[in-house]
Amino acid sequence: TTVYTCILNKQGGAESDLAVSCLEPGTGGSDLAPQFEGEGYYLAIGGAVAQHNWSHISTVLQDEKFDCKLVDSSEDQGMISIQGPASRTILQEVLDEDLSNEAFPFSTHKLVTAAGFTVRAIRLSFVGEMGWELHMPREACVPVYKAVMAAGAKHGMGNAGYRAIDSLSIEKGYRHWHADLRPDDSPLEAGLAFTCKLKSAIPFLGRGALERQKALGLKKRLVCFTLSEKVPLFGLEAIWRNGIAVGHVRRADYGFTINKTIAYGYIRNPEGGAVSPDFVRSGEYKLERMGIAYPAEAHLKSPFDPNNMRVKGFY
Repeated sequence: TTVYTCILNKQGGAESDLAVSCLEPGTGGSDLAPQFEGEGYYLAIGGAVAQHNWSHISTVLQDEKFDCKLVDSSEDQGMISIQGPASRTILQEVLDEDLSNEAFPFSTHKLVTAAGFTVRAIRLSFVGEMGWELHMPREACVPVYKAVMAAGAKHGMGNAGYRAIDSLSIEKGYRHWHADLRPDDSPLEAGLAFTCKLKSAIPFLGRGALERQKALGLKKRLVCFTLSEKVPLFGLEAIWRNGIAVGHVRRADYGFTINKTIAYGYIRNPEGGAVSPDFVRSGEYKLERMGIAYPAEAHLKSPFDPNNMRVKGFY
């Protein structure tokens, strides 16, 4: 099983969002199949914040006196992400594993063979499409990439960079740590309550802070805004609710599927009260850029594929 989750600080703020895969003890031949006793986990974290995460996790392990070994495999591994409606058809020619929904459902992972190398295939998406991430030893990256590109040529597959990822991820409503998710934002405020086990008795760092926040009501909440006006937004634009400034844009891009400008920002109640879903829905909003306020529609979740059908392979 692979889960998307957050790592919190004592104040309940998100120090990281990441994908965690539960591992079975391996032969120890590589970091993809490490040998260990007890429980093992494979953490896939954004490369730009690797050192930040390493430091935070190391500090917690030390403070809690956990008997745990933390290994950074960033320099020894690479990752290729294949996303889109043809991803299963393409990868079925490359991997020696059944990729059907029944055999390889969303949010699971397996060790498979690609181009003669052992790789860890994780069915995840940061762009809201059906797809897999292939995690592999560094020496496997080029051969596996060539095999994937050869299989995808007849399907029109191409390379996509971070501009595409930024647009697709914001359209789907996925958070981007450091932009719309920071150490001073809690998962409850960011719409990520599902990443926290508050309905269980399991202890975790920041739990007390989240429980207090939930009981008192949220003082800020992340909201998705769409603008029919094709105006470029870059962040820090003022958010107006009923003529009163209630926040600013944290992240913005253009959504090419819904054909609208998309922006995310946290809003507060100017009267100091809780920011409930009803408070969000009841306002009239405008986003101000260069002195011009553009009408915006507020959403509690992204209007694109709200039922998560695409990541499950249903188009």
